[in-house]
Amino acid sequence: MSDAAADKPVLIIHEGEKAGQRWTIHENELVIGRGGECDLVLPERQVSREHIRIFRGADGGYYLEDLDSKNGTWLNGKQVKATTVSLRDGDEIQIAMAVKLTFVGSEATAPLFIEDLPGRTGRLQLNRDSRRVFIRGVEVDPPLSLPQYRLLELLYDSTGAVRTRDEVVESVWPEAIGEGVSEQAIDALVRRLRDRLAEVDPEHQYIVTVRGHGFRLDNPSTE
Repeated sequence: MSDAAADKPVLIIHEGEKAGQRWTIHENELVIGRGGECDLVLPERQVSREHIRIFRGADGGYYLEDLDSKNGTWLNGKQVKATTVSLRDGDEIQIAMAVKLTFVGSEATAPLFIEDLPGRTGRLQLNRDSRRVFIRGVEVDPPLSLPQYRLLELLYDSTGAVRTRDEVVESVWPEAIGEGVSEQAIDALVRRLRDRLAEVDPEHQYIVTVRGHGFRLDNPSTE
């Protein structure tokens, strides 16, 4: 690897059809989307033809811009809307809740494998590639439904922070944004997810309701 290449930032895809692939940002601008004209093409149907742009600013830093995408872009769990945000080493980018990428500051510091990315400790662990869930090493089987998994992943990635009902809808039912999802449907999903996790660990309630605010994940450290 040349010194020039080592200085280039890298995108590592760790969820989506291209999970496990990495993309070195050689140019000063990178357009990501579903269209064949994009620099990095993502095949997921939820992704807009031109979804986001990553570019190098005059200050030498890298920035992210959402290109008025239909299903949105999130940086570290916060939606990017009508603005340009700076990127830092280790930032997580979610595209249409269908693809997740990690921005790594330079090729020299990029992990060799996806498994080398910093993980979170806790009784409950996710395998994103297979959408499998483990509690104390025991798999939740049969697997969670897609809505259940999306809800759990949202709370897991929030590392204890509270997520509002609107954020739950955006993550679990992105295609329903603007059409409305009833509070009863959200509560029913939370109950079903709690029941599924309790099948493996009935002694602990992982999904906590914070009245008037939303939901959070209580994921104790492994003993």
